[in-house]
This record gives sequence, structure tokens and C-alpha cells, in this order.
Amino acid sequence: MANIYTDPVKIIELKESVLEDNHKDAQDLRSELKAQKTCLLNLMSGPGSGKTTTLLALDKYLRGRLNWGVMEADIDSDVDARTILAAGIPAVQLHTGGMCHLDADMTRQGLKALFESTDEHLDLVVLENIGNLVCPAEFDTGAAIKMTILSVPEGDDKPAKYPLMYEECDIMAVNKIDALPVFDFDKEKAERFAKHRNPDIKIFYISARTGEGVEALAEEIISRVQAWNE
Repeated sequence: MANIYTDPVKIIELKESVLEDNHKDAQDLRSELKAQKTCLLNLMSGPGSGKTTTLLALDKYLRGRLNWGVMEADIDSDVDARTILAAGIPAVQLHTGGMCHLDADMTRQGLKALFESTDEHLDLVVLENIGNLVCPAEFDTGAAIKMTILSVPEGDDKPAKYPLMYEECDIMAVNKIDALPVFDFDKEKAERFAKHRNPDIKIFYISARTGEGVEALAEEIISRVQAWNE
């Protein structure tokens, strides 16, 4: 009889294996998108940070300079996709069946549906990921740009509490700055926490509701998309 205390047990690290397989798939997808001159931006944040509202605010500056579309990811519902479509932006809704993130294969399926929904070549596709500060940061979707939104009501400590999100992202947009007088949000502290995790992260302060700061954020995105698609 095996001795459960002394006999060696074979341990399989499933998460490590899953991440490794996904990373290869993501690299392949990134190469395919590069070849067809489409830039994928993975937009991540906690729920309620204003991802969809920010995309609508950005459209004012992106439209006419880039052809772009959106993949809306949610556990359920199609509310966000309907909102984007109503603004005249190509969009599809992705349901994850309860999963709290998208991986490269899910992203590939969404891209196929989005490309089939429009006759235009898309220079930029935004994946509005599930509202979650943990899981989406762990899985490579094949994106060339990773962006996170931190809203003022969430607090300035999120980059310290959820470090991987800020380590992974190229851009951080601090949204709802029109609410700064109401909340105890320290901009210097938020920047310090984020820069500690990622010295290269670009930080923008915006209000998607009023439009403040959105143009500068749009210019940053356009510059990165054009560099990717050269």
C-alpha cells in the first residue's frame, strides 16, 4: 500500500500550462493582426470605471482618422454593444459563459465576427474586457496595446492592491476627474503606485462625461496605432 505521507506525488501546474498555451496562441494572433495592419487594444478595468463611456468620448477624435470597431465582453447582456452600435461604431458582443476574462482564442472568435460585420478594414479594434482587475491582466489576448481605466471613486490605492494590471498596461486613464472635489483621491499617490509597478506607463487624467483630457488620450492611442500599422 502506498504511503500517502512519504511517496512522491506527481503535481501538474495546470495554470502554468494554460497560460503557456495561451501565450503562444496570442503571439500567433498578434502576428496575424500585424500583417493585416489591424491594431488590437485590450481595455481593462474594474466594473463601473467608465470603459464604454470613455470609448464614446474617444470616438469624437478617432472618427475620420482611424476606422475602428469594438468587441464588448460581458458575462451576460448586450447593453454595451447596443450602446456602441447606436453611436455608429461597428461592434459585437462576446459572452464568456461565466468566465472572468478573455483569452486569445476567445478574442480570435470575436475578431472574426467583427470583421464579418463590416465591409471596412479596421485599423483599430478595442476589446472592452470583463470588468475585473485580476483575471483579465493574467491572460494575453494578442493585443498590441493594453490600457486600463482607474476611476476616481475607486480610490488611489488600486495600483498597489492589483499590481499585475498596472505592470501589464501601457496606458492608464484616470477617469471621472470631475468628481475629484468629492472624493479623497490623491493623484500623486496613484501615480507613485502605478509608476512603482511600471515606470513606462503613460498616465492621462480624463472625464469621459465632460470630455476633459480625452483628446490627449486619443492622440496617444492614434500614435500607437499608426506606429503598429506602419
